[in-house]
Amino acid sequence: MRWTIPVRSSSPSTMSEEDYTVLLHPDVNEFLTAVDEKTEQIIRENLGYLADNPYPGRGQGDKERLPIDGEDRYRMHIGRTWTAFYDIYEDDNEVGVLEILPIDDAHDRYGL
Repeated sequence: MRWTIPVRSSSPSTMSEEDYTVLLHPDVNEFLTAVDEKTEQIIRENLGYLADNPYPGRGQGDKERLPIDGEDRYRMHIGRTWTAFYDIYEDDNEVGVLEILPIDDAHDRYGL
């Protein structure tokens, strides 16, 4: 399984040592190649915000920590259409984006 890095919201020259590396699960990468170009651009831009700060209440994005499928995970709403589920690997300074779902399907997963 090969994880890939999405397009960042800022240029690599503006990245600091505190930035996280955002990795995409292969299923997420496959999803992004299947959606239209505008949707892919919006999602990648929003996922890039996770590099600055993936924690809820900090940085850009509507983020929250929730119990999802019996595990504490993080979610980020992307517009009013999509939700990304992700984990934070603090020791490695990485964020792993595990899944992207339509927002209503995501709400079913965590009980809203």
